[in-house]
Amino acid sequence: MQGVRVLARALASAGRQQPVSFQTKLHARESGILEIIEGFPWCAQQWRKGLLGRDVGGTGVRSFASSPLSRKIVESQLPGAICRYRLLKTAFWKQAQSASRSCRMSTMSVEAGSIKEMAPLVKGGISNQKTVGTWLFGCTGWVFSMVVLGGMTRLTRSGLSMTDWKFVGSLPPLTEEQWQMEFLKYQSSPEYKRVNKGMSLNEFKFIFWMEYAHRMWGRALGIVFAGPFAYFVLRGYISQRLGLRLCTLMTMGAAQGFVGWWMVQSGLEEPETEYIQPRVSPYRLAAHLTSAFAIYSGLFWTALSVVTPHSTASGEAARAAMRVRRLAVPVAALVGITAVSGAFVAGNDAGHAYNTFPKMGDTWIPEGLMDMKPFFRNFFENTATVQLDHRILATSTLFSIVGMWAVTRKLPVDPRVRTLLNATFGMAALQVTLGISTLLMYVPVSLGTAHQAGALTLFSIVLSLVHGVRRPLPGFISASQISGQVMSLHRLVK
Repeated sequence: MQGVRVLARALASAGRQQPVSFQTKLHARESGILEIIEGFPWCAQQWRKGLLGRDVGGTGVRSFASSPLSRKIVESQLPGAICRYRLLKTAFWKQAQSASRSCRMSTMSVEAGSIKEMAPLVKGGISNQKTVGTWLFGCTGWVFSMVVLGGMTRLTRSGLSMTDWKFVGSLPPLTEEQWQMEFLKYQSSPEYKRVNKGMSLNEFKFIFWMEYAHRMWGRALGIVFAGPFAYFVLRGYISQRLGLRLCTLMTMGAAQGFVGWWMVQSGLEEPETEYIQPRVSPYRLAAHLTSAFAIYSGLFWTALSVVTPHSTASGEAARAAMRVRRLAVPVAALVGITAVSGAFVAGNDAGHAYNTFPKMGDTWIPEGLMDMKPFFRNFFENTATVQLDHRILATSTLFSIVGMWAVTRKLPVDPRVRTLLNATFGMAALQVTLGISTLLMYVPVSLGTAHQAGALTLFSIVLSLVHGVRRPLPGFISASQISGQVMSLHRLVK
């Protein structure tokens, strides 16, 4: 008896927790509950007579919870069957209690925290939401172009052409005398003395313009981000939650400039021996690339959240989305780790060694794999180890994505999720092809840049997939969870 009463309270609480803004879902939700209790004839009859059409959070549900429904159910379904009554008391008491507890927890979550999640990130309606979303997607694309331009700058060995740095930037050389002064600064750097000795002024101008464009493109992004952001705040478009998130991203973007100069400084120092070519620290290069990926991810995720604030999946599609999510989250982490390992390949110029595939030279495992001391340095500074790690991670990423695609093929997911799964599979295959081609052709600038752009593209698709299979808000899922609990109880006592 007590178990059924708990069940009644759970159903009542499920009705009370629905926000007023979702009254349009009243009839669909009531019909769903009616299906659940259809196996109890008297209960279904009383529901139709007294409750159908009443306010979900009003006296109807409360009267349902306080009515002698539980006694009627027991009398009609368990007439004198002591063993089945014990089953009610023992076998599904915990399930009914769990249903009530989960419902209460969901209600508390909605009241305490999820109301904030349900509030839109952008105020003022759909039009403002589209405007802010377009701006954020534009900034995301700008960051994407920054990453690609940075890859081109590294591949053309242009990153060390500017030997000083100013936070707000400066005008480029405009006269021949100014160009000569910049060239003299570069001629005093280790890279010119050991790698580019004898370079002409015109050749220097090319690498200078590459680095200058990369730096100024980043500063222009700051203006493109900060200007509209201030405008939207003044117009009241931005909610507090979104404002805090965007302030964090803007701070990260400003710090990225300092991280870039910190990286360049490591390449302007004299190498330890005369046999080592000047280049930036692989650790600082990895930090710079990881920071860029973090900023890009934050902007892209925020833009997606502005355009699609909440998950709209329900029923079978929602359950399938949760299964996809369990696979997509670790896959996204693996894609990110593989991209960071590529920064160590670039930082050590490991792409110019072992330009064969699938073997590394004439062997599967190259010599000198763990020669460095201490041991951990091999994974970040040893050319053979760094390239082997990147190969293993890339292969593992490909197999993981193929496995996720195969496992989820027959799941009843939303068509948009299915499209993203197919796109992830296709982009992973393309990215591996680009990586192998880049290695076999000794890292030409075109293929190397395409490979870096491909990594960010694959990461973007996986992020979109993870965003598309988000968990619904507690207020949306509690009713379905309780429905599942009730159905299992009904099967037990049927």
